[in-house]
Amino acid sequence: MTDLYELGLETSDRVNAQFGGGLPQGSLALVEGEHGAGKSVITQRFCYGLCETGNKVTYVSTEETAASFIDQMRSLDYDVVQHLVRENLLFLHADVDTTDTFSEADTHRPLLQRLMAADTMWKSDVIIFDGFDSILLHDPHYESIRESGDEDDVMQNLISFFRRVTSQGKTIVLTVNPDSLTDAALRPVRDVSDVYISLTSEPVGNDIRRQMVVKKFAGMGSQVDDTIGYEVQTGRGLTIVTRTVA
Repeated sequence: MTDLYELGLETSDRVNAQFGGGLPQGSLALVEGEHGAGKSVITQRFCYGLCETGNKVTYVSTEETAASFIDQMRSLDYDVVQHLVRENLLFLHADVDTTDTFSEADTHRPLLQRLMAADTMWKSDVIIFDGFDSILLHDPHYESIRESGDEDDVMQNLISFFRRVTSQGKTIVLTVNPDSLTDAALRPVRDVSDVYISLTSEPVGNDIRRQMVVKKFAGMGSQVDDTIGYEVQTGRGLTIVTRTVA
């Protein structure tokens, strides 16, 4: 059986159990969802649970600054301050609009090259990119390639790099908005991902029904359901909801 990075918090929610005991070590996980679908909350829950179970995590966000990330996590009852202080968690704000991203070294290189060269961020057990589509779209090389419809070449090079990282037992988690990228860019990542989750949401009365559709989960510990209902609540974070699906 594949070794797992446990997601913890068994007494608080059922996330770890619903994901078969954790994320498979040495895997590439893709979480897709439209704007507001809950991608960030899911990766924030992963991040906190992973830290709580003794794993080292790098969390890269294209939206949150360090201060807003800490505030957001506290609002979900995921206080990460001690994990940051103890260096179990490395938070990085990918400021794609100003190109002040990952490190100050060689700022003339394209974003993706700088990302791959930032050695410190790849030392963690799990590396999470929340908003990976934004990083792609703000890379000038990818932008020029996209105009000619050759995104597949860029993605194959990126995937080769990711596979070198995961071959060391590290797990990479990417969140993307599928509306932001072309099929040529998404298809290679979908094809090679070990874990592939698509988020859906629909209004039901005055509520929003949210679901994770598990399209792929290789190396699972125990059985993972095809569909996982969830809610997000202030002060409680991510909670699993049991629903009857017609």
